[in-house]
Amino acid sequence: MQDLPADPPPNLADRVRRAALDHGDRPALYWRDRRVSWSELDAAVTAAAYGLAAAVAATESGAQPPRVAIALPNTPDFVIGWLGALRAGLIAVPVNPAFTAPELRHVLADSGASLLIGTERVRGLVAEAAADLPALTAVHETPPTGGQPGPDPRARRGGDDLAVLLYTSGTAGRPKGAMLSHRALLANQEQVDAIEPPVVGPDDTVLLALPLFHAYGLNSALGAVVHHGATGVLLDEPDPTAALAEIARHRVSVLVGVPSMFLAWADAPAARAATASVRVAVCGAAPLEPAVAARFTEVTGHSVHVGYGLTETAPVLTSTLVGPVAKAGSIGRPLPGVHLRLVGPDSVDLWRDGQTVPDDDPDELDISDAGPGTDPGQIVVRGPNLFDGYWPDGRDGPDADGWWGTRDIAYADADGDLFLVDRLGDLILVNGFNVYPHEVELVLAGHPGVAESAVLGVPHPRTGETVRAYVVPAPGRSVSGEELLAHCARNLARFKCPTAVEFVDALPHSAIGKVRKTQLRSATPAGPPAPADDARTEVPDGH
Repeated sequence: MQDLPADPPPNLADRVRRAALDHGDRPALYWRDRRVSWSELDAAVTAAAYGLAAAVAATESGAQPPRVAIALPNTPDFVIGWLGALRAGLIAVPVNPAFTAPELRHVLADSGASLLIGTERVRGLVAEAAADLPALTAVHETPPTGGQPGPDPRARRGGDDLAVLLYTSGTAGRPKGAMLSHRALLANQEQVDAIEPPVVGPDDTVLLALPLFHAYGLNSALGAVVHHGATGVLLDEPDPTAALAEIARHRVSVLVGVPSMFLAWADAPAARAATASVRVAVCGAAPLEPAVAARFTEVTGHSVHVGYGLTETAPVLTSTLVGPVAKAGSIGRPLPGVHLRLVGPDSVDLWRDGQTVPDDDPDELDISDAGPGTDPGQIVVRGPNLFDGYWPDGRDGPDADGWWGTRDIAYADADGDLFLVDRLGDLILVNGFNVYPHEVELVLAGHPGVAESAVLGVPHPRTGETVRAYVVPAPGRSVSGEELLAHCARNLARFKCPTAVEFVDALPHSAIGKVRKTQLRSATPAGPPAPADDARTEVPDGH
């Protein structure tokens, strides 16, 4: 390819070329026994860019370039295919390689992908569904190479152009393709860069164990490695023991993980020695129980910082690294450059950019359970890292002023630290009073007989809804539903307590560990009538 134009539109793949020029012999990636230098990665990305461009040349039509689906585990081929697509000016569509046939067919058909790079299993599923995927014209095992060198496509694709379609996990419905531009991906890197001290720098080695088809692994982990010219350690089998061995072997300095990883590491005997090189540990994607964070810190000596974000925000919005103290249970404060509001059910701002919005009626009785600080409100955000709506027409994206409602509910304490409460769609209304499932799940998690739980609202003839809990018992512990109901009664206001507990062997999870409540909800029967003496018309008692 030709040298970069003087002022190309920003494109994450350009950072590979920069790292190759600055320190080409340094390692960009480790994977198993393979070492890939930045010069080697840059050459492989260029070859893939030409190969991909040639493979889809006949399919380019309409307002958007061809889409390239990548259904691979965390391997160098994923990284090369992803960055090659960006360098070639194409739109990447990362796909979970463990998808079932219907899930895979939906993403490929919805995105209109014309080329797929996938595992043997994925290629087999696609072959069976070929009749349903007319747009898909080429299927490859590895990123194609070759083609005729031509004008550098980086001169025309970058900035506000669409870079990637990231399909949401589907925990709240059928997956939709979030449209993220090159600008959004890089903006989130710059927002994280504004944190002091730096989260990632060029001398860091970052664990790449999170699925790269997800926004958290793709941009917060891999994107940070590319952005800074750091080193990434790829793990395609997220076994806790194997992960610790790789962390120790390559002296990983930045851990980027999800709660299940930190839970497993906290219970591993070798954790302290293996993590001796760790400088910062960050957890995201799902709520981290304070007890798990405390246990990890006790075992390893490292604090765990928590971040919050969504696929649609590229993905990070808040972090406990922003404030002076990482409070237990908090998601921290907005990143520099992210504007954040908490909006009440009446569409009135409760909190905006770190400041509580004065109440128009200070004499009104406050019966919220949030404690000092604000009432719970929906998180509404604005910033250059936001997506451009859902594929293909940009529906449900930011409004005309750039604001987008996340449908997550949080409150801010008196210091301006945010605490996630629940999803707006998961809110349970019992006699008109709000019950946040996460609060009930935290109480259940405090019982030694509970390994995991999920709480849903089910219809009730008298109270509108009632609370039902699905519980995975802790191994080797015996616990009854009556015992858990009594435990909840001791720790929750009565209207928040479950009226039924159902024991299950496991809960359905997404690839990054979120409970798929839609699957539970579809199989949930209506709640039983409450006992005659169940006084569910009481005013919340402040518990």
